[in-house]
Amino acid sequence: MCGIVGWATYGSDQHHNRSVLEAMTSTMACRGPDDSGAWMARHAALGHRRLAVLDPAGGRQPMTLDTQRGTLALTFSGEVYNFRELRSQLISLGHRFRTNGDTEVVLHGYAQWGERVAEHLDGMFAFAVWDEGEQTLVMIRDRLGVKPLYYQSTPNGVLFGSEPKALLAHPSVALLVDSDGLREIFAFTHAPNWTLWKGMRQVAPGTVVTVGRAGVRERVYWRLGPMAHDDDRHKSIDRVRDLLDGAIRRQLVSDVPLGVLLSGGLDSSAITGLAAEALAEQGEKLRTFSVGFTGQEEQFEPDDLRASSDGPFVRDVVRQVRPEHHDIVLDSSELSDPGLRRHVITARDSPAGLGDMDLSLYLLFKAVRAHSTVVLSGEAADELFGGYRWFHRPEALQAQTFPWLVQRGVMDRTRGIRADVLKALDVAAYSADQYAAATAKVERADGVGNEEHAMRVMFHLNMTRHIRMLLDRKDRISMAVGLEVRVPFCDHRLVEYVHGAPWAVKSFDGREKSLLRHASAHVIPASVAGRTKAHYPSVQDASYARALQKQAAELLLERHHPVFDLADREWLQRATSLDPDVIPVQLRHDLDRILDLYHWFDLYSPRVVVD
Repeated sequence: MCGIVGWATYGSDQHHNRSVLEAMTSTMACRGPDDSGAWMARHAALGHRRLAVLDPAGGRQPMTLDTQRGTLALTFSGEVYNFRELRSQLISLGHRFRTNGDTEVVLHGYAQWGERVAEHLDGMFAFAVWDEGEQTLVMIRDRLGVKPLYYQSTPNGVLFGSEPKALLAHPSVALLVDSDGLREIFAFTHAPNWTLWKGMRQVAPGTVVTVGRAGVRERVYWRLGPMAHDDDRHKSIDRVRDLLDGAIRRQLVSDVPLGVLLSGGLDSSAITGLAAEALAEQGEKLRTFSVGFTGQEEQFEPDDLRASSDGPFVRDVVRQVRPEHHDIVLDSSELSDPGLRRHVITARDSPAGLGDMDLSLYLLFKAVRAHSTVVLSGEAADELFGGYRWFHRPEALQAQTFPWLVQRGVMDRTRGIRADVLKALDVAAYSADQYAAATAKVERADGVGNEEHAMRVMFHLNMTRHIRMLLDRKDRISMAVGLEVRVPFCDHRLVEYVHGAPWAVKSFDGREKSLLRHASAHVIPASVAGRTKAHYPSVQDASYARALQKQAAELLLERHHPVFDLADREWLQRATSLDPDVIPVQLRHDLDRILDLYHWFDLYSPRVVVD
């Protein structure tokens, strides 16, 4: 897992711009604390920061290969889980290898298949290849978009990087945010290719972007479409079990310490049970990590997103699986530290976060990194199997908008923002346009009725929109502390199979995630199998709300701070005057967002234009 940066430009010789490349690469130091590298040619420059997971001694980058067509240079981030099989195939085709990791396999794969190498790869990845013979830069991102990749066109080419901060370090890139950037922060529709920064785009998941003298072209090599599903309930359960077990086994390959994030929910418990079985066959013991807050289990109060505390379920899993378990217990005073918030804002290059849930995730990942370099996590299970409440509520199905926006609360991100700003942005119209664009991409399978098609639209929106936010959050915060997080539920074979299953199969027992619940029943405790969906924990200690109010009151003293170009000063004054012991949870989330905006302005000094 690494950070990649670079550019292709056809206007001048780039050899004299090494200091610029080094400045861009240094912004990726957290993503790759183990090594740094640079490669330059007349019209291209590639930079790399490395987190050594496979073949620590041999995987230095950027990596080059001399071919009859000219030199190929690669900067690669991610993991290719089938690299050993591909290596054997390439050797049979005449290729010779110097290293034992996956990076060189990708490079030789490109030499053999060109940009079609993407279709041979099983994994999470984002990489760029400079083809000296063709004078082209080829950027490729994995099918589900687990690993990020950003780019920005220039007058003579493009810049690219794993994170916006790498591009922002280039002297030609302006720190400018316009209305198009702001709308998505408040709308929460997870628009494809979107970035906050004007002129910057993401390489879309499952897409190849090729840059040459003639310009930029895109080719989609994988998309989520209608899939035939003829298996009955029992065959579907067996197939899901096999696919998930296979994905987990492939993702356990590592030359450094590895573990699992365990919440006590169905998703992480299934991964824990299956991973423990696989490692036990090799005589190895699994590490697991859980997060909680001081005193919260004893004083836990159910809310709209969490009917139960994680602790008892985590302990049930630990008793059954017997891993090497670590409880990470956080104090609310840690979460309210402004310095922590600034770390998280810097990690995400954006104020579009989830408040204390991002802050605690950063602390969790930082604590995990002291024990493991790699962990497996349960992201995408809810989107894939139907775990969220909105899958089971008719009003969400009929709402003609993104289903997570029907569930208000934390999803409503406009409170505390000036009325004139919201009027100018017209967030409602933007959301409606995005919904229309997203649903237009859903192909209708032959013979599917209206209700079944509506459910398929629901699943498609979750797997192509909602999951993007969670994967980006996971990647940016974990890599800020040099931790690699793998996501077995994003295995594309598992995704294709489950996505094609009709709703009657996915919900056959009348509960959420029926297929996953039954496919993993043999490795999870009965208590977990019967547990309802609980979201990632949020701190309930009133002292956290009190700290937010205090920081917001201090912000009000900075009368000319640019945050008030967006934030409503009178709203903030009212929010700071409420009793923190009874402050609504939603209002606390709103304060989190205003403070995120404040620190983002301080850290980036952006020019914000609302038109």
